[in-house]
Amino acid sequence: MSNSLINGLFFSAIVNSNKSIQRYTAGMTFNEFAQNDILMKAILYDFVVIGEAVMNIPSDIKSCYPQVPWRVIGDMRNAIAHEYFQVNLKIIWNTIQNNLPELIIELEQLLQNETRE
Repeated sequence: MSNSLINGLFFSAIVNSNKSIQRYTAGMTFNEFAQNDILMKAILYDFVVIGEAVMNIPSDIKSCYPQVPWRVIGDMRNAIAHEYFQVNLKIIWNTIQNNLPELIIELEQLLQNETRE
């Protein structure tokens, strides 16, 4: 598989997981989210998938897109994966509501750019 195809798969995984999170939480309140254990775990898993994909994207590609908070995304993945009992659901919810919509737009554009090359 070519590097651009592999990178495209990582970007697709990021976009798809972001969209899944948005779909799962559409019209939901924080309390509904925090009380739905199955949904919460599915969303946390999607955040881990996003972080894993980000950590596999080459640094030279990341440096072309400094507006994307690559390190923050990777750090969130690490916090969820390694500090599971200390995950702050309010931070997760805030990220879902305030950061993911914009991130999806940026990453879809990035995906188009990277798969064209």
